[in-house]
Amino acid sequence: MVTNPITPTIPLNEDGTHHGFLRLPYSRDDSAWGSVMIPITVIKNGTGPTALLTGANHGDEYEGPIALMELAVTLKPEDIEGRVIIVPAMNYPAFRAGTRTSPIDRGNMNRSFPGSPSGTVTEKIADYFQTVLLPEASVVLDFHSGGKTLDFIPFASAHVLENKEQQAACVAAVEAFNAPYSMIMLEIDNVGMYDTSVEDQGKIFVTTELGGGGTSTARSNAVAKKGVRNVLKHAGIMKGELEIAPSVMLDMPDDDCFVFCCDDGMFEAMKNLGDPVEKGETVARVWPTDCTGRPSIEYHANRSGILVSRHCPGLIKSGDCMVVVAVTV
Repeated sequence: MVTNPITPTIPLNEDGTHHGFLRLPYSRDDSAWGSVMIPITVIKNGTGPTALLTGANHGDEYEGPIALMELAVTLKPEDIEGRVIIVPAMNYPAFRAGTRTSPIDRGNMNRSFPGSPSGTVTEKIADYFQTVLLPEASVVLDFHSGGKTLDFIPFASAHVLENKEQQAACVAAVEAFNAPYSMIMLEIDNVGMYDTSVEDQGKIFVTTELGGGGTSTARSNAVAKKGVRNVLKHAGIMKGELEIAPSVMLDMPDDDCFVFCCDDGMFEAMKNLGDPVEKGETVARVWPTDCTGRPSIEYHANRSGILVSRHCPGLIKSGDCMVVVAVTV
């Protein structure tokens, strides 16, 4: 049996605050005996539940790393009962490159689970989470946003699960996160996802989409910072009262929520994020880029609801997701 080559440079199960790395040996042209050094913080106080907190599953999404970097330097052992494992940049090579996937092996971390201890760099990281960190966790929070290609209204979400008791626990944690919007998602492509691995192990799981455009904002960062502390309080790990504001509950029940592009050209959004949308209404147009005098191609909503996501770059290609429409519950 192949053992995962990643080793932590800090203890994972000792009281106190420990900052260090998950060290993954990686021999390459510029460092024959080199390593990928993935930052990790473990904060522990006595016995209690374990929260596993991750960001930059995709390397161009920044609310998670910002909120978790701050949490790592502000959360004290005396603030908690249990353990908090913080990995601000799960796909660290992608995070350093500012790309969705790893520049080393083009691995999409969120399509690489359960991973392999003898696979690529991305697969080895996935396997370490799958076999070492996830079994330790009671609750898992994985931050996402739209990266460079999408933009979202700020929401936290849980998935539709076969185990309805587990689903209810996940929804309760999403409500505790208390983003401006809360989502119940039917995942249409869950093969290889971190989400699926977490849920298959029976854990309470919260994920987010908090913005996009390859950056973060003061608003989206504030949502992330409040949300992670609320989840820790909800889990009985962090002391204090939850900070709760109104949240709109949304649902993405089927494929009709998505509008995909069939043409290359210049993208024109016809609706803003959060706008109401009627079925059949024009939500985007694509203009030709090689000549004038030709009309745009219109794309229409497949259902009524509100616009929760849109394509971000000015140019678009056939196959790109244009917009997503969710339903208010």
